[in-house]
Amino acid sequence: MQMLKLAEELNNNAYPGRGIVIGRTADGKKAVTAYFIMGRSSNSRNRIFAEEGQGIRTQAFDPSKLEDPSLIIYAPVRVLGDETIVTNGDQTDTVYDGRANGLTFEQSLRCREFEPDGPNYTPRISGIMQVKDGVYHYAMSILKSNNGDPSGCNRYTYTYENPKAGEGRFIHTYMHDGNPLPSFEGEPKLVEIDGDIDRFTEMVWTNLNEENKVSLFVRFIDIATGEYETRIINKNN
Repeated sequence: MQMLKLAEELNNNAYPGRGIVIGRTADGKKAVTAYFIMGRSSNSRNRIFAEEGQGIRTQAFDPSKLEDPSLIIYAPVRVLGDETIVTNGDQTDTVYDGRANGLTFEQSLRCREFEPDGPNYTPRISGIMQVKDGVYHYAMSILKSNNGDPSGCNRYTYTYENPKAGEGRFIHTYMHDGNPLPSFEGEPKLVEIDGDIDRFTEMVWTNLNEENKVSLFVRFIDIATGEYETRIINKNN
């Protein structure tokens, strides 16, 4: 598989929707994740990321303008022991509860499907990272309609054991802008992971479409110690 430059993937797509990047720094020492949200409607754009415990939650920037909160207010990131869960919806809680009760990542998501927002039927994208005793693994999932047909749900899980330094995977909800919005296709894209947390954060934020970008979360986890650094950027300040 060809390794892509994440900056170009972002810069060349005006509306990838919501996206998750998971990988490993070039020096091999840090586990990396990024989660961003974009919006076309005023309701989607009226959001910020706020820290909540070891994770984050979306909040309305202007509560008086909040319309339907059902698909836009949720905890994208939660931490359970040595696992970090990153998703584009309230299935973060589903995975958290499932893992806490001994289910696998894939089993936890069996009770969920794509979002009920026809005609888009936005895919649910999810990731889970485990950093334990100096070892790092991660997995990613996408639950999507059957080529736009909501009568079926297609489920895909991708697992990456001992990921290579300088490499990551990128999955996002939509292939590009459109009406209806076309769901992501194929396995998560292989992308280059480069720079420290500040350079990486700046690169992602700078290359997201200026009109549509809303918020960005980035976390680097030290694989040896489990300690982490976090960056959050909100367009609404």
